[in-house]
Amino acid sequence: SDKKGATHQGYMWVYRSPCKNIVIFQYRKGRGANGPKEILVNHQGYLQTDGYVVYDKIAKTGLFKLVGCWAHARRKFFEALNFDKERAEFVMGKLKKIYFHEQECENFTADARKKYRLENTASLMKELHTWAEEEQYKVLPKTPISKAIGYLLKQWEKLNRVLEDGRLEMDNNRIENKIRPLALGRKNYLFAGNHKAGQNIAMMYSFFATCKEHDVNPYEWLKEVLEKISETKMSKLENLLPQNWTTNRNTSIEKTED
Repeated sequence: SDKKGATHQGYMWVYRSPCKNIVIFQYRKGRGANGPKEILVNHQGYLQTDGYVVYDKIAKTGLFKLVGCWAHARRKFFEALNFDKERAEFVMGKLKKIYFHEQECENFTADARKKYRLENTASLMKELHTWAEEEQYKVLPKTPISKAIGYLLKQWEKLNRVLEDGRLEMDNNRIENKIRPLALGRKNYLFAGNHKAGQNIAMMYSFFATCKEHDVNPYEWLKEVLEKISETKMSKLENLLPQNWTTNRNTSIEKTED
């Protein structure tokens, strides 16, 4: 709330780099494309998301490919269980087998995981896609099972893209886990106070989530950063970030010149 009696809604966009183990929370006043456009303007490679249409719009002008989230696709069929148990259970059974193979290759190198998926998972995905193409005409429109099948087919190119690179995950559940503290906090403090406070919250969430990714004690990190930041050269501030802190804490912090 910026003014007395005036309440505004804010949004948090959350990004995670699985290769660098960095988490970024970005606070925005709205849910439009401007926020992710700023973050992703120079991004290359892949971006894994749910089916929110904003990402499709950005990807058209970006340098990256979109990767779908199998957990979101599964959720649609889980929600359809009470409506069409037979079809929903069929899909969930296939997905159980797919995720079994994911557990088998979880600790493989990227190249080995890609090879394993092509040998074991690709055929299951193809069977699922063939089934969905046939069943879409046999279900009533606008029903839970119809929506689940429609989501699967609409997202298929992105869902199937996980087979292209062994570094890619089947879903974005790991970023969902990063959002849980935010959801808990939202229950405890419904109002941030103002938009500036929302930005500050995003900054602290980013730091502490990245600390967790690198097994860094957030209290020890913050204590040392506050002690050293005023004496650290601008060119060396990057060494104080959580992802660099353990490596550089004893060697790379240089004091500013008097």
